[in-house]
Amino acid sequence: MVTVALFLRLEAKAGKENAVAKFLENALPLANQETTTPVWFALRLGPSTFGIFDAFADDAGRKAHLAGPIAAALMANAADLLAKPPQIEQVDVLAAKVAG
Repeated sequence: MVTVALFLRLEAKAGKENAVAKFLENALPLANQETTTPVWFALRLGPSTFGIFDAFADDAGRKAHLAGPIAAALMANAADLLAKPPQIEQVDVLAAKVAG
């Protein structure tokens, strides 16, 4: 069961919207390799606004994800792709339905 999560809001620089979308699509294989990340979504919230929602069984899994390859790649490319730093919120999961 997932108990904690992350929600990130990403605002693409003007003209970089497609690059941000592609970056997020290309992150899926990395998310699939993370054994402590059972839930991972890349989202388009608007024309230039994107998000990532992922959930974890515990805080150790969340910390491992924050120290993992997706976070590293995002931070390495943030200055080129994003209008401002990612907004990262650590949240608690109150209830969830995850079917596979």
